[in-house]
Amino acid sequence: MWALATAQLDGKPTACLVRDENLYPLASLAAEAGITLPTTVAGLFEDWTANERLLQRLGNTTVTPFAVNEAELKAPLLYPGKILCAGANYYDHMAEMGFPGTTKESQRLFFFMKPPRNAVVGPGPTVLMPRGTKAFDWEVELAVVIGRTARHVSPEDALGHVAGYTVALDLSARDFNRAPEQFYKLDWVAGKANDTCCPLGPWIVPASTFPDPQKARLRLSVNGELKQDGDAGQMIFSVAEQISRASEIMTLDPGDVLLTGTPAGVGVPKQTFLKVGDRIDAEIGGIGLLSVTIAGEA
Repeated sequence: MWALATAQLDGKPTACLVRDENLYPLASLAAEAGITLPTTVAGLFEDWTANERLLQRLGNTTVTPFAVNEAELKAPLLYPGKILCAGANYYDHMAEMGFPGTTKESQRLFFFMKPPRNAVVGPGPTVLMPRGTKAFDWEVELAVVIGRTARHVSPEDALGHVAGYTVALDLSARDFNRAPEQFYKLDWVAGKANDTCCPLGPWIVPASTFPDPQKARLRLSVNGELKQDGDAGQMIFSVAEQISRASEIMTLDPGDVLLTGTPAGVGVPKQTFLKVGDRIDAEIGGIGLLSVTIAGEA
């Protein structure tokens, strides 16, 4: 088992292979093995088929590792090309939002977008709460990293375009999202596209070691209190269906990221929201734990 991470080493973001709770700088591993690899995680996805084969060759090594728990992890992918987010895509989440008995036939898969360079952060005290919000909410999501260009792909072929998976948080200002007095009713940019509101991490696991994303278990706690505990089998539209539909709208490029929806347990139904100083722990089985703290206001 291995994964890809980006860590701050020697004062700069460094692409690393993760194995047994240790970080191995990719450049050092490649030099020792006598092969050439991109120097960033994003670069690996530009030719994922070839680079994954090379990564799998990196076995025993004399390269001195860095312990994961002693390193400053950044978002594993600095930065995605695009971030597409599926809205309202879990049956139990729809029920808690006031729509019990939702059927797939009654729904239309829709996406919104987050700005890659400004929204993406990694673990730690990295999140800034949008200034003025009174309803800052959490959502744990399975994130898909595209590894092969996808355009008009079928659901049957869609997972073949995935390089890997990571944990994501879709943090949103629910009060900024509402616009009841306007004809458009919802302002997705104001509520969802804020700086630092798309934490990713702690690393990316390759799709070859995560064969069935619909079996993923998602959990989220705030200050140690469990809020969300669900599984991807509750998705209305599967990961494959999401990739297929997104590829009909636009070309999905290597290094793009899709957030695939969240299970029940968000704050808005109970009007319980985040505040400065809160710690969020988001975990997906088979990937890892992403922990962030609300460090202040933007």
